[in-house]
Order: sequence, then structure tokens, then C-alpha cells
Amino acid sequence: MKRALTISTIVLGIIAVILLACFFYYFGVTAGVRIDEKKLASENTFLTLYDHNGTEIEANAIRASASSSEIPEYVKNAFVAVEDKRFYRHHGVDYKRMLAAGWRNLTSFSFREGASTITQQLIKNTHLSSEKTINRKLKEIKLARLLEKKYEKDEILTLYLNSIYFGHSAFGIENASHFYFGKSAAELAPAEGAMLAALIKSPNRYSPFRDAEACKARRDLVLRLMREQDYLGEADYRAALDVPVPTAPAESETTNAYLSRVYDELAALFPDAKSGDWGSLRIYTYYHPDLQTELEKTSTDSDICTLVRGNRAQALLALHSTAGTPERLPASAIKPLAVYAPALEENLICPATPLLDERTDFGGYCPDDCGGATGTYMSARYALAHSVNIPAVKILNELGLARAADYLGKMQLSTDEDDLSLALALGGMRRGFTLPALADAYAVFANCGKYAASATIARVEDDRGRTLYTHSPVQDRVFSEDTAAIMNDMLQSAVTEGTAKKLRTLPFPVCAKTGTAEGDKGNTDAYCISYTRDHTVAVWMGNRDYTPIQATGGGLPANVALRINKFLYRSTSPSAFAESDDVVKLRFDKTVYDEQHIVMLADPAAPAGTDREEIFRKSAQPVLQSSFFSCPTIQTPAIICQNGCVQIVLCQTEYYDYEIKRVNRGKIATIYSGKYRKNICDNSVKAGERYVYTVIPKYGEHIGTPIVLPEVCIKEQEKVPEDWWRG
Repeated sequence: MKRALTISTIVLGIIAVILLACFFYYFGVTAGVRIDEKKLASENTFLTLYDHNGTEIEANAIRASASSSEIPEYVKNAFVAVEDKRFYRHHGVDYKRMLAAGWRNLTSFSFREGASTITQQLIKNTHLSSEKTINRKLKEIKLARLLEKKYEKDEILTLYLNSIYFGHSAFGIENASHFYFGKSAAELAPAEGAMLAALIKSPNRYSPFRDAEACKARRDLVLRLMREQDYLGEADYRAALDVPVPTAPAESETTNAYLSRVYDELAALFPDAKSGDWGSLRIYTYYHPDLQTELEKTSTDSDICTLVRGNRAQALLALHSTAGTPERLPASAIKPLAVYAPALEENLICPATPLLDERTDFGGYCPDDCGGATGTYMSARYALAHSVNIPAVKILNELGLARAADYLGKMQLSTDEDDLSLALALGGMRRGFTLPALADAYAVFANCGKYAASATIARVEDDRGRTLYTHSPVQDRVFSEDTAAIMNDMLQSAVTEGTAKKLRTLPFPVCAKTGTAEGDKGNTDAYCISYTRDHTVAVWMGNRDYTPIQATGGGLPANVALRINKFLYRSTSPSAFAESDDVVKLRFDKTVYDEQHIVMLADPAAPAGTDREEIFRKSAQPVLQSSFFSCPTIQTPAIICQNGCVQIVLCQTEYYDYEIKRVNRGKIATIYSGKYRKNICDNSVKAGERYVYTVIPKYGEHIGTPIVLPEVCIKEQEKVPEDWWRG
């Protein structure tokens, strides 16, 4: 008995010492910790954004905080029900909940379950760093208790609702109400308030625009908790369950599209974090305010989206949009990405490949050109530069839909099964692509065939200056360097002579492609995507409701792209496009190309004007070479005997000289030597004699194979009898 008492005393003493040590440790760690009312009153203090120069970006889109009287009680109760149901009963720290969470973490060998009250979350959001340490937790506990002594519960709850992050670019409940529902917090319905309460556990994961089902499921959980805790009646609960979640932001047109993309990218970098988990972060972006201002100058009757991409840094420098960044049909802007570049890579075409532009039935699909099929042959370069439809469909038919989709997938342009038809060559799809996604794909050509998605965030630092993230783009090979170089050259032709010729006044080489999507009542989408080695400038015009627009890709969008390029290079010039050692410039025979529609290397002896110049991949350059001039040859001439004369009719080879020799009775005579003439007549023949003619084509010093014509004999004319008149 005495021994047991001794052991108990020792144990109690140890516990007392531990508690006393914890007590002194707590007071040592939290000494001097105070409430900073300025931090409580300011919104978004835990995130500071900087532009590419390190200058702080003013978040001028953030509205004033909502007052307590402006927030409906059922909205407040939604947050209490899901985040801290004992909020009105504890004094800043819910020790019962903390012990329960600690026990569950201990027994499950994990530390995933937290026990922070709304008061603690407010303190974490506004006063503390992001470090996950015991010291920070102790400071949080003390500050929460101090806050509860100084402020009423309703004041704390209001401050909390004005400080939290609701996803995308929405900070505070007033901004979130306008962003998601287009109304103030005072107008929120129970279902809307419950959805906002559902978001804060993980704004990225539960965003209705990313996963509507997950968002609705968690919102319905909040509604059920509200009903169970008597914050919502049965009828209101049932009615709220039937309300759909929003499918698109209500105010995307009033939000800086670039900053919205920064917030989305930040959420993707920390997908499961709540705003308080970030602490006070400094976000350094690639944002160029001067470019952004220039982009915002465009005024149109339709919606517009414009951007500037830095091709070297794989970064988005500016983005303006009156309609967000919706997925739209790419129209002819898809041709270089899905048709021409893949076909070049697969050695199915070269820039000189002759393509017949005639109406063709592809198993029931009969595409046509904008002005109707010409019925003539044209080069792949011309067809791309002038955005001719039928040749593009023919190339895709030869390439195959699966291979086209595979190349698009390498550029993060995903296609559905329904998209895999030949209409894909003209941008016929179910959903389409966003303008930033198209710009990233076009930048592949500027970046020598490699793809990397563009970023808005260069790096992220915490409140201690530690770097949490640095943008280090990983480039994936899509096309070979020679294919990219050839595409750059072909798309420059679209500027010099094709549909993007409004850009040809720029004093430097630029590549571009236009596109216009047409609906039943008129044009619905118009694009101009241009790029240099350093930057991509992309413009889209359309209407969110798909009502017709007056613009075409080569019209107003091209003019906007021209203006932005001029501003972008107002005091400098872009870098030269990269050249490839695997690209060669060759000359091919013009006559064979025009008449036989074959790409055949020009004869080295060919005179100027009889050949054309084009670039080719070394691995796929023409093999056949013309010998039209170095080995002159002609079709067998016709020979006619008429009126005592032998007439030789030459084929049309006007570049040759000709020598015609005649053999009669073993004697050889030259009857003609000189330039091409269609008819050569020999009047010195005699009746009854036999003659053999040989035609020898010549070009300079090159003598062709002699052509021996069939033997001819001039018949003697019959004498007319003197008494012919007697009959």
C-alpha cells in the first residue's frame, strides 16, 4: 500500500512538472502577442500580388466589406453549422473538439483532422504565418481568446466572412456573392449562402465551375447540417436542395481576366489549401500593366478576348476579356495545328505539294471553300496562306483523324470522340478551345517544336521570404525543329499574301493565321493569332450567346493584332526565327509542276524563269530531277507531205534550238538549224525520191537524243491528158 502511494505521488509529480513546464512554455511563446485591429479590418492582407517589375498590383476589383446587418442570419448560420457548430458556446477555443480531434488523429496515425474554431481561423487568416508548428498553434490559441474578450460573437463572425477566400478571384463574402451570383451578400438565398460555406474547405476542389457535382454534394451537406442544428426549416431545406449551382461566373466581364487566372493558378498550385493555410504570401507574376492597358483599349460591339504570351519564358504577360476565356470553335485557326504541321511531320506534304481544289464527296461530307472551289491545283503553302478549305480536308483525310487528335493532345488540346470527323480540319467540334490554349499551341512553332503551357505566376514566397514555388517550364517535343521552321515560313506567307495581310506593314517577320466560324445566321467567331520568336499575340471576337458578329478573322481581329504588335515592339524588334540545318532550299521544275502536278527538282542547266524555289525537309526532299535542259528530249514530231513539200511539226519546246538533217541517196543535208519554230518546211524535195529526216534538240552545249522520223516519199503528180475534155 505504501509502495503504491509512493508510485502515485511520483506520477502525479511528473504530471505536475509536465503541466507546469507546458504552462511556462505557453506563456514564454505567447508573451507579447497582441491583436492588431488594422489586420482585422483589411481584406486580402494575406495575399500580395506583384507585376513583372516587382511592383505591387492594386486589387481594385475588391469591394468593401459587408457589414453584419447586411449579411442574412441564415448565411451566417451556414458557416457556423459546417465550420464551428459550438461557435456561440466556446470562448475562442473549443477544447472538447480539440481533444476529440487529437484522439482521432492519434488512433488513426494521421494528423489530417483539425479543430480550429471560426475565431482561430480568423486569427490564422489575418495574424499568423503559414508555418505548421506548435509555437504558431499556441499563439493562435492565445490570440483567439484575446479576440473573444474584445469582440462580440457577431463581430467576429462578420470579420471572418470578410477575410476568407472563396476561390477564383473572390476574397470576402461580398466579392464572392457578386462573383458567383451577381448580387450583394444581403440578397443571398439560403442555398447560395450554403454553397459559399461549402467552398471554403477547399475552394479549388469544390468550385462549381470545376466539379459541379462535388460542389452540390457539399452544399447539400451544409443545408442538412443547418436543418439538423435548427437553422433552417424543413420546407426551406427541401426548396434549397432543388436550387442548381451556378455554371459560370456572374461577373467575369468586370473582373481583370489576368488576375483571375493568377488566382486560379495559385489554387491549382495549392489545391487543398484554404486561404488561412497560405499565410501571408507574396505572388510574383509575369503581369505587364502597360500591355494590359493596351489590350483593354479595344472597343467592339461584340465580346473580345486578347492576350500577349512571352514565348521564351512560357508566360502569359497580359490578358483582357469581356467574356472570360470560354471554349469556342477554333474555325480555320486549327488548320496549322491539326492538319498542316502534323502532315509535314509525317512527310505527307511539303510546302510545294500540289493540291486540287475541287468539290469532293468524303463519304457524305462535302466541304466547300468560302468563295467556292476553284477547280485548280494550288500549293500547300498557298492553300494555308489563303485558308482554302477543301485542300485542308484532303490532307486530314490522308493524315487520319487519330493521328491529328494525337498531335493536338500533345499540345493539351483535347478532343472528344464526337470531334473525330473530317470537319475537324475546319474547326468543326463540339466544344472547341480557349484562346490561351490556342496561343500556347501556336507558340510550339516559335519554340522550335516544343510545347509548354503558359503561366502567370513566376514564383511564390511566404511571409518569411522563403520560396515556395518557382515556375520552371518543362517543354515537351511535339514537332521536329525542321517542321517548326517550315511552318514558321509558311505562316509568314499568310501575312505577306494571305488572309492575315493586314499585318504585312509590320517592319519585321511575323507569322499569323486567321479563322472565321460561321453559324446559320452569320459569323459567330473570328480569330487572328500572330507570333514572333518572342511573343504570341492572339485575338478572338464573338458573343457569349453565339449571336452573329460582323467581323471576320482577317478584318477587325487582324487590325487589333496589328495594333498590339506595334505597341509591343514600339522601341525594339523581335528576335529572328530559329533556323534549322535540316531544312534546305531547292528549286523545282515549273513546267512539270504546272502541267503534270509533280514536284521535280529543277534541271541544273535550266534558265531563269523555268523553275521555282521552295524549302523542304532534308529527310523528305524530292528525289526525281528534271533533265529537260541538260538532256534535251522531245516527243516525236509529226511529218506531213503536202503539195510537194515535206512539213515537220515540232512539239512545244520553245526553250530548245533544233537541227534538222535530211538523208537522200546517202547524202546528208542540214535543212534547218535555229530556234524553235512550230513548222519547218522542206521545199527542195523531188517527186519519187525517198527522204529520211532526223530532228536533234539542243540547249546551249547540251545535245539531246536524235529522233529519226519515218521515211517519206513525194508522189509524182499525174499528168493531165490533153484531151481531158473529151471525157
